[in-house]
Amino acid sequence: MSERSTAVMLRFDPALASLRDGLSVALQIGNTLWVANDETTHLERLTVHNDAPGGKVTCDEHQSFALGKYLDLPLEEADAEIDIEGLAYDQDSGYLWVVGSHSLKRRKAEADKSAQKNIKRLSTVVVDGNRFLLARVPVVSKNDNYSLATEVEADGRTAAQLNGDEFGNDLTAEIGKDEQLRDFLRIPGKDNGFDIEGLAVIGSRLLLGLRGPVLRGWSVLLEVEPELDRGSTDTLVLKQIGLHGRHYRKHFFDLHGLGVRDLCWRGDDLLILAGPTMDLDGPVTVFRWQGGFDSDEESVVFADQLETVLEVPFGQGDDHAEGMCLFDAGGQGGEALLVVYDSAAERRKHGEAGVEADLFVLD
Repeated sequence: MSERSTAVMLRFDPALASLRDGLSVALQIGNTLWVANDETTHLERLTVHNDAPGGKVTCDEHQSFALGKYLDLPLEEADAEIDIEGLAYDQDSGYLWVVGSHSLKRRKAEADKSAQKNIKRLSTVVVDGNRFLLARVPVVSKNDNYSLATEVEADGRTAAQLNGDEFGNDLTAEIGKDEQLRDFLRIPGKDNGFDIEGLAVIGSRLLLGLRGPVLRGWSVLLEVEPELDRGSTDTLVLKQIGLHGRHYRKHFFDLHGLGVRDLCWRGDDLLILAGPTMDLDGPVTVFRWQGGFDSDEESVVFADQLETVLEVPFGQGDDHAEGMCLFDAGGQGGEALLVVYDSAAERRKHGEAGVEADLFVLD
């Protein structure tokens, strides 16, 4: 079992210091680390420095990328969050994939409100249209400086997103036909409703990890294969890859009752960051499925087929692990896993806009 090796310091622009309080994804591309706060419509790029004083790793030189510059977001309001919950980079195609939660949101009770007002808030369910985002954006590199582009004339790559609008997309339309999952589309994510939290690329296909629903203790991964709509350069549709002409495949995992929080590959093995489905403190575990997805069949993976890689620390009301990625830690002693946290504990915060992520050296 792996243990925390060190902390990695992430330093944001002080004008955007609030980003550090709600990190939901992490992805390293070369010498850059890409993260996002799930309450924004931006991706954040930091530059990785392995030569910081004391041998610690620092990520700084913050630059923010507004996804609305590259994609057609249904809602343009400043507070119309995407709820970004998955990032994955396909080096072969040069695309960065991003996915929103696709979930509904229940309003929170607030201490300064009356009982009746809070009851009304807790009965109110909101649709945030930007959450129904599944998209790809070209990554370009110049002098080891990675950036995003709407299109790349040299090779014909273009930014594109799954066909949809502010009320859903082709994926939710397909899930709406599924007798096993369709009822959960009407339930808010943190109530064990439909909630994507995790994204991994496997060739031309994507794996979407669901935080919810968890069905009798079983977590769900959806497999999809987006392709450009005929005659379009910016609209994706889903290929028919499943049983009975479905546009997805379902895979079930016994994660001891936990839901998926993030996914990433380590060679041919799939790493699964798993945590509570509901909005509560609880166990967070990284599982490994060795040699996963070597066939085109749907899967039911029992607990004894999974290896526990590490138990991730969690706080009381804070430090909820939300994102992970393989990380080149330089002199840190081998391949490592970087974990970032939502609701970062005060002890993790440094200066005006710094926050610690955890680095775990893998066995």
